Amino acid sequence: MYEKRKEPLATRSVFIKRLRTNLLYSLSIISGSLLIGTIGYHFMAECQWIDAFHNASMILSGMGPVINIENNSGKLFSAFYALFSGLVFVTNLGVLLTPLIHRIMHHLHMEEE
Repeated sequence: MYEKRKEPLATRSVFIKRLRTNLLYSLSIISGSLLIGTIGYHFMAECQWIDAFHNASMILSGMGPVINIENNSGKLFSAFYALFSGLVFVTNLGVLLTPLIHRIMHHLHMEEE
């Protein structure tokens, strides 16, 4: 997917295409995670769909929970979903920044030679 160290720097259009592709990957990861959270809060914490979506969105964005969960299965799901959301954040950051970091590193290696 990316050029090797000895190859020339990718063109701007290739770089923009990589950024768009990685943005789509990132959006699909976020959408899937939001779907998991919404379904989990609806069935495990017995929340209404809109409340489940709202709570999943807030947890996934790092803002914290909105609703008070009463049952144990909902509390366990909420705890694991919060841990999962932290991993999703780090993963998405890596996916989004990979093309930019690769381009910078490739440019720096080209200057060495």
